[in-house]
Amino acid sequence: MPNVNLEPKIFACSQSKELAEQIAKSFGTDLGNVITSTYSDGEFQPSFEESVRGTRVFIIGSTYPNADHLMEMLLMLDAAKRASARHITAVMPYFGWARQDRKDKPRVPIAAKLVAKMLEAAGATRIITMDLHADQIQGFFEKPVDHLFASTIFLPYLQSLNLDNLTIASPDMGGSKRAYAYSKALECDVVICYKQRAKANVISHMELIGDVKGKNVVLVDDMVDTAGTLTKAADLMIERGALSVRAITTHAILSGNAFEKIEKSKLKELIVTDSIPLQQENEKVRVLSCAELFADVMHRVHHNTSISSKFLM
Repeated sequence: MPNVNLEPKIFACSQSKELAEQIAKSFGTDLGNVITSTYSDGEFQPSFEESVRGTRVFIIGSTYPNADHLMEMLLMLDAAKRASARHITAVMPYFGWARQDRKDKPRVPIAAKLVAKMLEAAGATRIITMDLHADQIQGFFEKPVDHLFASTIFLPYLQSLNLDNLTIASPDMGGSKRAYAYSKALECDVVICYKQRAKANVISHMELIGDVKGKNVVLVDDMVDTAGTLTKAADLMIERGALSVRAITTHAILSGNAFEKIEKSKLKELIVTDSIPLQQENEKVRVLSCAELFADVMHRVHHNTSISSKFLM
């Protein structure tokens, strides 16, 4: 019989090693030893350099593109399964490929569902993630999913700003539920941006539903990619009389010329988590760590205690 009282072991995928080190420190342990061998053609093989037999294993890795990050998570899950780990939890601060959560036109994949099936086939017995692009992605899994909310990180920061005439804004109709949840917690008004896209990452038209004149506005979203939506919304709100515009987004993808757009925009501040490592420093971008949140939840999962207090919205 395996010793179920063994302390859990925490391992990191290479793309999230810095965050994983902070999580392990908050958890009260060190990262496990993983060595990755790479072939000349780019194929790679991770190897656990310590026994995981009969233990609970946490593997930390955000799966933002390129696809190697997802592949590394899958390979590490498979290695843990084949090494007889008792429980294998994929800790994915950012769950990549989540924007493809449905068929929005004929003959396209549902990538989020495919990724869920691959993670389970590779050996994951539990998933811990944060601010999924769509809540229903939890239903793509047959294994337990702990879907955490970054509001537990962002709300204390927003409250510390002591902003007068605070208004929460959603940059699109799809994020209205999230915006209303923040407005309820902060007891303030909500405005919504209505946008139309010419194609992915390209906005053709944007309108504002609600009044922002004389208000300090905080845009709320789950991710920022090219920053086109946020910067366009911020500029529109300043034109409509807003005193200031900030944005909070959980996952800072920030691809292409996103940093340049942010720098030139009317955004006063962009507040993000470290679920994805920043590609460069920027005075307008403030990073709040999610390490303590994940460490606390991992500790509760291991000891079979409630994590409902981490679901603020």
